[in-house]
Amino acid sequence: MSRTVISAFEAEFTRYRELAERAAGHLPWPGWREALDPETNSIAVIMKHVGGNLRSRWTDPFTTDGEKPWRERDREFIDDVRDQQGLLAIWNAGWDALAGSLGAMADADLPRTLLIRTEPHTLALALARSCTHIAYHAGQIVQAARVIASRTGVPWTTLTIPRGGSAAFNALKGLG
Repeated sequence: MSRTVISAFEAEFTRYRELAERAAGHLPWPGWREALDPETNSIAVIMKHVGGNLRSRWTDPFTTDGEKPWRERDREFIDDVRDQQGLLAIWNAGWDALAGSLGAMADADLPRTLLIRTEPHTLALALARSCTHIAYHAGQIVQAARVIASRTGVPWTTLTIPRGGSAAFNALKGLG
């Protein structure tokens, strides 16, 4: 059972999850609920949306539509989670649904059809869409956390290669 492509998606989803979690982890809980301006979503709202989206899309993906009747997408954009533990339960439920589905898949499943809002998608397309959707929101979380940390004096640890650090990083990896 080949899992080369599925494993690559698992690795990328994990990478984006870790980036988002590490960025948010710089801030105390009130910072998670702060929006950069009135027209943007807070980190908490973005995490709530990601959790809801993943749970809906990846619960029984081949037997039910990816937009579940129980999902209330518009409510995902309301900051009504009482505490960090409640938010993390929503976030983790989405990631658990994704991991459970991916864990049961093989590359032979990539051409299989599933539905999202009644539209047919191959698994390959659904995974690409989902991964890029998560990357988009992970980037929002990182940017918001960085700005909020700067505004509030929270120390920041760079999540990737720091500015001006490419040569040192490459040397560490035996490159160039």
